[in-house]
Amino acid sequence: MKKKLLIAGGGYADIPLVLAAQKLGFYVITSGNNPLDMAHEYSDETCLADFSNNELMLQVAISLKIDAICPCANDFSAISCAYVAERMNLPGHDSYLLAQKIHHKDSYREFALKHSIPSPNAMGFIDPIKAVDNLKLFQFPVMVKPVDLTGGKGILKASSELEAKEAIKIAFEMSKTKRIVIEDFIEGTRHGFSAFIVDGKVAFNFLDNEHYFLNQYMVSAASTPSIVSSNVIAKLISYSEQIVHLMKLKDGIFHVQFILKDEQPIIIEICRRPPGDLYLNLVKLATSVDYSSYIIKAFTGGDCSELNQRNNEGFYSRHCIMADKAGTIDTVSIDTTVKSNIVKQYLWWHKGDEITEPLTHKLGIVFLKFNSLDEMLTKTNDMQNLIKVKVK
Repeated sequence: MKKKLLIAGGGYADIPLVLAAQKLGFYVITSGNNPLDMAHEYSDETCLADFSNNELMLQVAISLKIDAICPCANDFSAISCAYVAERMNLPGHDSYLLAQKIHHKDSYREFALKHSIPSPNAMGFIDPIKAVDNLKLFQFPVMVKPVDLTGGKGILKASSELEAKEAIKIAFEMSKTKRIVIEDFIEGTRHGFSAFIVDGKVAFNFLDNEHYFLNQYMVSAASTPSIVSSNVIAKLISYSEQIVHLMKLKDGIFHVQFILKDEQPIIIEICRRPPGDLYLNLVKLATSVDYSSYIIKAFTGGDCSELNQRNNEGFYSRHCIMADKAGTIDTVSIDTTVKSNIVKQYLWWHKGDEITEPLTHKLGIVFLKFNSLDEMLTKTNDMQNLIKVKVK
């Protein structure tokens, strides 16, 4: 009989995980509370449940008699999976306490400050009045963030006390835990560092350049190889292994977002779950490493010892197709100068679909290959004009 794996999610970003798990011999059950999520079409069974609800996910896991659990591309899922794994004694997960410390911005900032790991100067708050009172301790501009949301949700840059007060109000309203952080604004280039930990060491790492569109706090495209130097990569590996050692983290994915300023990587976010928007496919396309399979192996207690470093085999980017305003989708046009670069595409838009939230609404994802670093960066930075969404 096949072992049962529950993937606490079911969005399009989880399709590579479902396929990898099935290839490894698991009976795969997807969750999440949206029956229209695309990964449900690929799983062996769907059991709808809100993956941000720890107790509900535990009840589902027990009733299904699962053998392992894997998070989707969402921090709430990572935390609930750690909760379930701890109570059911399932393999491959950090403790519930550590999962919260890593994925909640206030607790991670406190940890980083204590251990001299480069991170923005920050303070966490549970009281809006105290947050406003402590604005005097910062120099503007500042960043105001809910501690528990991803994808740029609730994040605002404030250049004055008035703007900061409004940002604090919004962040508290959006945070599920009703906690926020205020932190220094850091100017620099933004990147991802996706590492895989085996026996406390970084066995494999993959870097990208982040690109943004309307929403300056949600990545709309990623290109690779990264423009960062080998010296910066060495620092990131060192910081990652330091964190893994101090927290005694389990083997598996260790994904970092950082800002590069004056050859110093400043860590903004860490997560121990798969990145979103089919990032796993970008890693496989660029390096031939089956990242999804290793992630499944780690979360199910499998052996990942054969994984080793593989460098990029070309110039690639992953681009999310998005509109620049709300409206009804008419067409999506692709410029002739970029058509030949597209090597894979996943489209789910239809003519007549309504876009109400242009900051977050994605119509599809394309993967592109380029002939040089310059072509990759130039075209990726202009991709919103090269692949244009027309709305009425």
